[in-house]
Amino acid sequence: MNEPGSASRAERPAQEALKEPARCWFEALRDRLCAEFEAIEAEEDAPLAERPPGRFVRTAWQRPTEDGSGGGGGVMSVMRGRVFEKVGVNVSTVWGAFSPEFRNQIPGAADDPGFWASGVSLVAHMQSPHVPAAHLNTRMVVTTKGWFGGGGDLTPMWPDRAEAREDAADFHAAFRAACDRHDPGYYPRFKAWCDEYFFLPHRGEPRGVGGIFYDYLDSGNAEADFAFTRDVGLAFLDVFPRIVRRRMRRGWTAAEREHQLIRRGRYVEFNLLYDRGTLFGLRTGGNVEAILMSLPPEARWP
Repeated sequence: MNEPGSASRAERPAQEALKEPARCWFEALRDRLCAEFEAIEAEEDAPLAERPPGRFVRTAWQRPTEDGSGGGGGVMSVMRGRVFEKVGVNVSTVWGAFSPEFRNQIPGAADDPGFWASGVSLVAHMQSPHVPAAHLNTRMVVTTKGWFGGGGDLTPMWPDRAEAREDAADFHAAFRAACDRHDPGYYPRFKAWCDEYFFLPHRGEPRGVGGIFYDYLDSGNAEADFAFTRDVGLAFLDVFPRIVRRRMRRGWTAAEREHQLIRRGRYVEFNLLYDRGTLFGLRTGGNVEAILMSLPPEARWP
């Protein structure tokens, strides 16, 4: 009997051989991101210095299956601190079979619903309204086909301010450099995909200032696609801490905090109504708390 997420040996996608390296990479990236964020929290001149620096709390979970046809699980890593109001860096590796109503939406799952998926997902909501919220996700999925996906985007509270434009330029430059190392066509293609994806149709507005988004990446060279996905994670690891350190020490007013909470409401609306990762996790028996980790600790609607 084939392993979940595998085709027969003759038809097995090239990504099959990358399952263990991909899982290890996502966990290693998680560790590096958590270490960098804890270092920011511990800096002596961090805002709200009267509070102790935040530390990540890790919670492991297992994926329950009623018929024993799947399994796996993951680890939630969540920190509530004096710079990061709430940041989660979650990893998961799960396998099983897609439900009948979901399998026709997934490449390679219509005839054989078995799947394997691993990834890392990060969402950061900041104490200071002057530090943008940020998101990163990279993943690998194997059915009878295999592919990589992911991306990252930035959500400043005042997108039109000069400081937000500076942060957006640096954020995009980091992803452009990562893309250009692999294919000059990646950045314009994945930037446009991000702008289209992170958009709230019911409000007619983007969620933030974009970044890149890609999915179903199977160029024919699985090792190259994996290398690109690693570079996407490293680009975020480089640029986002620099943005945080540049903005985190500026004070804020009650009115600015109110504006931040209202902007967070838009984040909630997108993640609950449109986000693919949220829908995928809920439809494949993922941990609900881990899936909804992306929601801010506090939000408001006018």
